[in-house]
Amino acid sequence: MKSTFFFKIYIGFSVFYLLLLFIGYDYLDIYLKPILIPLLGFGVYSFKNFKLKNTLLAGLLFSWIGDVILLFSDIAELYFILGLVAFLISHLMYCMLLNEQTKGKTIKNKNPLIIGSLFIALYLVVIITILFPHLGHLKVPVLVYACIILIMLLFAFNGFLVWKKSGKNYVLFGAVIFVFSDTILAFDKFYHPIQKSSFLIMLTYLVAQYLIIIGVLKLNSNKS
Repeated sequence: MKSTFFFKIYIGFSVFYLLLLFIGYDYLDIYLKPILIPLLGFGVYSFKNFKLKNTLLAGLLFSWIGDVILLFSDIAELYFILGLVAFLISHLMYCMLLNEQTKGKTIKNKNPLIIGSLFIALYLVVIITILFPHLGHLKVPVLVYACIILIMLLFAFNGFLVWKKSGKNYVLFGAVIFVFSDTILAFDKFYHPIQKSSFLIMLTYLVAQYLIIIGVLKLNSNKS
Protein backbone atom coordinates (compact mmCIF):
# COMPACT_ATOMS: atom_id res chain seq x y z
CA MET A 1 0.00 0.00 0.00
CA LYS A 2 1.45 3.36 -1.10
CA SER A 3 0.29 5.22 2.00
CA THR A 4 2.15 2.78 4.27
CA PHE A 5 5.30 3.29 2.19
CA PHE A 6 5.22 7.06 2.73
CA PHE A 7 4.55 6.69 6.45
CA LYS A 8 7.55 4.38 6.82
CA ILE A 9 9.74 6.94 5.04
CA TYR A 10 8.34 9.63 7.35
CA ILE A 11 9.28 7.63 10.45
CA GLY A 12 12.78 6.85 9.16
CA PHE A 13 13.46 10.41 8.01
CA SER A 14 12.09 11.80 11.29
CA VAL A 15 14.46 9.63 13.31
CA PHE A 16 17.39 10.80 11.18
CA TYR A 17 16.32 14.45 11.47
CA LEU A 18 15.80 14.25 15.25
CA LEU A 19 19.19 12.63 15.72
CA LEU A 20 20.82 15.56 13.89
CA LEU A 21 18.92 18.03 16.09
CA PHE A 22 19.93 16.19 19.24
CA ILE A 23 23.64 16.33 18.42
CA GLY A 24 23.40 20.03 17.57
CA TYR A 25 23.01 20.34 13.80
CA ASP A 26 20.10 22.78 14.09
CA TYR A 27 21.25 24.73 11.04
CA LEU A 28 20.18 21.81 8.81
CA ASP A 29 16.57 22.65 9.72
CA ILE A 30 16.13 24.79 6.63
CA TYR A 31 16.97 21.83 4.37
CA LEU A 32 15.33 18.92 6.20
CA LYS A 33 12.29 20.24 8.07
CA PRO A 34 10.26 21.16 4.93
CA ILE A 35 10.47 17.54 3.72
CA LEU A 36 8.74 15.93 6.72
CA ILE A 37 5.07 16.99 6.63
CA PRO A 38 4.78 16.48 2.83
CA LEU A 39 5.63 12.80 3.43
CA LEU A 40 2.54 12.54 5.65
CA GLY A 41 0.60 14.42 2.99
CA PHE A 42 1.63 11.93 0.30
CA GLY A 43 0.59 9.12 2.63
CA VAL A 44 -2.86 10.64 3.11
CA TYR A 45 -3.21 11.40 -0.61
CA SER A 46 -2.38 7.75 -1.43
CA PHE A 47 -5.02 6.49 1.00
CA LYS A 48 -8.48 5.62 -0.28
CA ASN A 49 -10.92 8.51 -0.71
CA PHE A 50 -13.11 9.42 2.24
CA LYS A 51 -15.36 12.37 3.04
CA LEU A 52 -12.89 14.40 5.08
CA LYS A 53 -9.73 13.61 3.12
CA ASN A 54 -9.36 17.12 1.67
CA THR A 55 -9.85 18.69 5.10
CA LEU A 56 -7.07 16.51 6.49
CA LEU A 57 -4.81 17.42 3.58
CA ALA A 58 -5.59 21.12 4.14
CA GLY A 59 -4.59 20.78 7.79
CA LEU A 60 -1.27 19.24 6.74
CA LEU A 61 -0.72 21.90 4.08
CA PHE A 62 -1.06 24.75 6.58
CA SER A 63 1.13 22.87 9.06
CA TRP A 64 3.79 22.66 6.36
CA ILE A 65 3.41 26.38 5.57
CA GLY A 66 3.80 27.11 9.29
CA ASP A 67 6.91 24.93 9.46
CA VAL A 68 8.54 26.77 6.56
CA ILE A 69 7.65 30.26 7.82
CA LEU A 70 8.91 29.54 11.34
CA LEU A 71 12.31 28.67 9.91
CA PHE A 72 12.78 32.43 9.52
CA SER A 73 11.33 33.47 12.90
CA ASP A 74 14.77 34.53 14.15
CA ILE A 75 14.99 37.13 11.37
CA ALA A 76 11.85 39.06 12.36
CA GLU A 77 8.90 38.62 14.68
CA LEU A 78 6.55 38.94 11.70
CA TYR A 79 7.59 35.44 10.62
CA PHE A 80 6.63 34.04 14.02
CA ILE A 81 3.21 35.70 13.80
CA LEU A 82 2.64 34.41 10.26
CA GLY A 83 3.72 30.93 11.32
CA LEU A 84 1.30 31.14 14.24
CA VAL A 85 -1.51 32.09 11.84
CA ALA A 86 -0.67 29.15 9.55
CA PHE A 87 -0.80 26.69 12.45
CA LEU A 88 -3.98 28.33 13.71
CA ILE A 89 -5.63 27.56 10.35
CA SER A 90 -4.21 24.04 10.49
CA HIS A 91 -5.78 23.45 13.91
CA LEU A 92 -9.08 24.88 12.65
CA MET A 93 -8.97 22.27 9.86
CA TYR A 94 -8.36 19.55 12.44
CA CYS A 95 -11.21 20.92 14.58
CA MET A 96 -13.59 20.77 11.60
CA LEU A 97 -12.43 17.27 10.77
CA LEU A 98 -12.80 15.88 14.28
CA ASN A 99 -16.14 17.58 14.78
CA GLU A 100 -17.45 16.05 11.53
CA GLN A 101 -16.19 12.63 12.62
CA THR A 102 -18.40 12.77 15.72
CA LYS A 103 -21.59 13.95 13.98
CA GLY A 104 -24.49 11.57 14.51
CA LYS A 105 -22.83 10.00 17.55
CA THR A 106 -23.94 10.76 21.10
CA ILE A 107 -22.40 10.19 24.52
CA LYS A 108 -24.60 8.28 26.96
CA ASN A 109 -22.65 9.44 30.01
CA LYS A 110 -21.51 13.05 29.65
CA ASN A 111 -19.68 13.21 32.98
CA PRO A 112 -16.27 12.24 31.50
CA LEU A 113 -16.65 14.96 28.84
CA ILE A 114 -17.53 17.56 31.47
CA ILE A 115 -14.57 16.56 33.65
CA GLY A 116 -12.23 16.54 30.64
CA SER A 117 -13.48 19.97 29.56
CA LEU A 118 -12.80 21.36 33.04
CA PHE A 119 -9.26 19.99 33.03
CA ILE A 120 -8.60 21.49 29.58
CA ALA A 121 -10.00 24.85 30.71
CA LEU A 122 -7.86 24.71 33.86
CA TYR A 123 -4.79 23.95 31.76
CA LEU A 124 -5.51 27.01 29.61
CA VAL A 125 -5.91 29.24 32.65
CA VAL A 126 -2.68 28.02 34.28
CA ILE A 127 -0.56 28.32 31.12
CA ILE A 128 -1.89 31.74 30.15
CA THR A 129 -1.52 33.02 33.74
CA ILE A 130 2.15 32.02 33.72
CA LEU A 131 2.94 33.30 30.23
CA PHE A 132 0.76 36.42 30.01
CA PRO A 133 3.22 38.83 31.70
CA HIS A 134 5.90 37.76 29.20
CA LEU A 135 3.91 37.92 25.94
CA GLY A 136 4.12 41.66 25.31
CA HIS A 137 2.04 42.72 22.31
CA LEU A 138 1.49 39.05 21.35
CA LYS A 139 -0.99 38.46 24.18
CA VAL A 140 -4.07 38.29 21.93
CA PRO A 141 -2.58 36.12 19.13
CA VAL A 142 -1.13 33.63 21.61
CA LEU A 143 -4.37 33.49 23.61
CA VAL A 144 -6.42 32.87 20.46
CA TYR A 145 -3.99 30.17 19.32
CA ALA A 146 -4.03 28.49 22.74
CA CYS A 147 -7.83 28.44 22.74
CA ILE A 148 -8.00 26.88 19.27
CA ILE A 149 -5.48 24.10 19.92
CA LEU A 150 -7.23 23.23 23.20
CA ILE A 151 -10.57 23.17 21.39
CA MET A 152 -8.95 20.70 19.01
CA LEU A 153 -7.93 18.63 22.04
CA LEU A 154 -11.51 18.82 23.34
CA PHE A 155 -12.86 17.55 20.02
CA ALA A 156 -10.33 14.71 20.13
CA PHE A 157 -11.41 13.80 23.66
CA ASN A 158 -15.08 13.97 22.69
CA GLY A 159 -14.32 11.66 19.77
CA PHE A 160 -12.43 9.30 22.06
CA LEU A 161 -15.64 8.88 24.06
CA VAL A 162 -17.88 8.11 21.06
CA TRP A 163 -15.74 6.53 18.32
CA LYS A 164 -15.67 2.74 18.21
CA LYS A 165 -12.48 2.19 16.20
CA SER A 166 -8.92 1.91 17.50
CA GLY A 167 -8.02 5.16 15.74
CA LYS A 168 -9.56 7.10 18.62
CA ASN A 169 -6.52 6.34 20.81
CA TYR A 170 -4.13 7.65 18.19
CA VAL A 171 -6.10 10.87 17.69
CA LEU A 172 -6.40 11.62 21.42
CA PHE A 173 -2.74 10.90 22.20
CA GLY A 174 -1.71 12.90 19.14
CA ALA A 175 -3.77 15.91 20.26
CA VAL A 176 -2.37 15.73 23.80
CA ILE A 177 1.21 15.55 22.53
CA PHE A 178 0.55 18.43 20.11
CA VAL A 179 -0.56 20.61 23.02
CA PHE A 180 2.52 19.54 24.97
CA SER A 181 4.76 20.40 21.99
CA ASP A 182 3.30 23.90 21.68
CA THR A 183 3.61 24.37 25.44
CA ILE A 184 7.34 23.62 25.25
CA LEU A 185 7.68 26.08 22.37
CA ALA A 186 5.79 28.81 24.24
CA PHE A 187 7.79 28.42 27.46
CA ASP A 188 11.07 28.29 25.55
CA LYS A 189 10.28 31.44 23.56
CA PHE A 190 8.48 33.57 26.14
CA TYR A 191 9.35 32.31 29.63
CA HIS A 192 12.74 30.64 29.92
CA PRO A 193 15.04 28.90 27.41
CA ILE A 194 14.77 25.12 27.58
CA GLN A 195 17.80 22.93 26.96
CA LYS A 196 17.51 20.95 23.70
CA SER A 197 14.25 22.79 23.00
CA SER A 198 14.46 22.33 19.21
CA PHE A 199 14.81 18.59 19.66
CA LEU A 200 11.99 18.34 22.21
CA ILE A 201 9.62 20.53 20.20
CA MET A 202 10.18 18.65 16.96
CA LEU A 203 10.11 15.22 18.64
CA THR A 204 6.68 15.88 20.15
CA TYR A 205 5.43 17.72 17.05
CA LEU A 206 6.37 14.93 14.62
CA VAL A 207 4.91 12.23 16.87
CA ALA A 208 1.71 14.25 17.33
CA GLN A 209 1.19 14.81 13.62
CA TYR A 210 1.81 11.13 12.87
CA LEU A 211 -0.61 9.90 15.55
CA ILE A 212 -3.40 12.27 14.47
CA ILE A 213 -3.01 11.34 10.79
CA ILE A 214 -2.86 7.58 11.42
CA GLY A 215 -5.78 7.85 13.84
CA VAL A 216 -7.99 9.67 11.35
CA LEU A 217 -7.14 7.17 8.62
CA LYS A 218 -7.97 4.29 10.95
CA LEU A 219 -11.30 5.94 11.76
CA ASN A 220 -12.04 6.07 8.04
CA SER A 221 -10.87 2.58 7.16
CA ASN A 222 -13.19 -0.39 6.64
CA LYS A 223 -11.60 -2.31 9.50
CA SER A 224 -13.05 -1.92 12.99
